[in-house]
Amino acid sequence: MNNRFISAVPDSAGQSAGQFSKLAVITRNAAIGFRTIMRHAVMTTGIVAICVLGFMFVKPDTIDHIKALSPFATDPVQQALATKSQLANLMAAPEKTVAAAPVTAPAPASAASRLDDNGLQIIGTSAEQDRVTKWLSRRYRVAQDATNMLVSAAYLNAHQLKLDPLLILSVMAIESRFNPFAESPVGAQGLMQVMSKVHHEKFQKLGGVQAALNPVANIQVGAQILKEYVRRGGSVEAGLKMYVGAANLETDFGYGAKVLAEYSRLKNVAAGKRVSIYSTVASRAAPKKIDNAIAAEKPSALTQAEPTSDETPV
Repeated sequence: MNNRFISAVPDSAGQSAGQFSKLAVITRNAAIGFRTIMRHAVMTTGIVAICVLGFMFVKPDTIDHIKALSPFATDPVQQALATKSQLANLMAAPEKTVAAAPVTAPAPASAASRLDDNGLQIIGTSAEQDRVTKWLSRRYRVAQDATNMLVSAAYLNAHQLKLDPLLILSVMAIESRFNPFAESPVGAQGLMQVMSKVHHEKFQKLGGVQAALNPVANIQVGAQILKEYVRRGGSVEAGLKMYVGAANLETDFGYGAKVLAEYSRLKNVAAGKRVSIYSTVASRAAPKKIDNAIAAEKPSALTQAEPTSDETPV
């Protein structure tokens, strides 16, 4: 009897040790498996993140489509009303001529045509302006709300002057890269690099020459000067040559080519085509072709401007 008890004790101890060994093996294998799964998960996440970043780099418009699906996306009507309010606050003095101009003629296809309760034009709501705003914001790294205000002001002034708004925006892009406080060594100021001391009379109704650094006032005066030069030059290319101050020179040193190349890109963006924000300047063969296109599509851009005796370059 005692022999049986003594022999059973080692068997029980052996079974316990075997069970503990099996449990340890199972635990170790589970830990190894968990570490392997986590390692693979981290690796997969990294690969997916790289692929997503690469896709966003190649097709940045996808981000806008995703934002549009968000329930927190900004309502376009509210955004337009906010933009209109910003323009009114920014140009309190000439509010009637810039920020809240009554619509007295049918708006062009590229401009917004909706009216608010007061019968005033709501700007910044058209699909074309929205595409142009987003592209310029990404290309020149300017806040989208600020870009929307500048694009809206360009469209409104272009409508009043019967000038292509994309041409105004192209000049702004080349002149200042949308920096409203830019100033050249010779005194050209603001978004469109206007010589405020030369064109001081155009700023009188807008608060004086100090308004040259006011974005909306600068666009208004710069657009007027551009329109006058285009009319007097007889073509957009000649007008740009006068605008840069090279009217009496044989060449404008590529200024017109840069502006018209940017104009070509903006036309493609406005039409809904995909244009890289990293595009370089087009070849010199482009300006003449684009110039003819502007003259054909917008003949009023070469007429209906008030004559001026000021021959000083902008």
